[in-house]
Amino acid sequence: MKYNFQVTPISKYDAVEFVQKFHYSPVMPSLTKHYLGFFVDDELKGVLTLGWGTQPKQTINKMFPGLESKDYFEIGKMCMHEDMPRNSESQMISATIKWMKKHTSCLFLYTMADGIMGKCGYVYQASNFYFGEKYWTSVYMMENGEKLHPRSTKELCKENAKFSGKSKIFWLTSDFMKMKKIRKIEGYMFRYIYPLNKRAKKIMKENSTLNWTLNYPKEKDLEWRDSTDSKNKFLVEQPDFSFKEAIYNLKNIEEHKKSNQSTLEKFFVESL
Repeated sequence: MKYNFQVTPISKYDAVEFVQKFHYSPVMPSLTKHYLGFFVDDELKGVLTLGWGTQPKQTINKMFPGLESKDYFEIGKMCMHEDMPRNSESQMISATIKWMKKHTSCLFLYTMADGIMGKCGYVYQASNFYFGEKYWTSVYMMENGEKLHPRSTKELCKENAKFSGKSKIFWLTSDFMKMKKIRKIEGYMFRYIYPLNKRAKKIMKENSTLNWTLNYPKEKDLEWRDSTDSKNKFLVEQPDFSFKEAIYNLKNIEEHKKSNQSTLEKFFVESL
């Protein structure tokens, strides 16, 4: 079914409330510029956020040397109401591209499919994004099944340092993880990008470190490794992460109840 979405910026609070109800992960990205609501007959049916990851300038420079954070947006979160058919997500992306062409000067819409969560990017493939590469990444699986990014382990690293008799550590050690019943899981991330104009297409051909293609990854390309013991990594089935009783991500999950302006203002000052 074809939907004529009305795309309208909505409040951070309303967007995150929707995401945390319908997305598989309630954890929100920290740098979000736009919270877009997708309405059908004045009813909110989808939400997509646009912003950047933790290293906006480095991310775009790794793919396109010389470009800056202002030249792209990254999809942070995207989800639909449960009563919408699956193909409506690609229609939502199409509406997002139209919105970006009208309201921004960006060259690219960038995103990643989270292979650790079993996603190889079918919705981006259906939307004619270009695929750039896959690469291994690591997360922690806590004793309650919660997925925790290494960037969010500051307090655990302090605890681990005391446990190991060291002044400082940056990655949890194998003996500490075993004691805490934590697993370190590795899986693939898949890079996708959509050029928004002719200049962007030219840059992709002439000034990119990646070979962008339409040769897409499939489910058979998904793979997971348990690397809790770095000297004894082994393949595992897809981990069953759960956020039902979140503890370690609780601050992030509840952050939407506050304003995000201070974080964004800090980012824009530092990126000048």
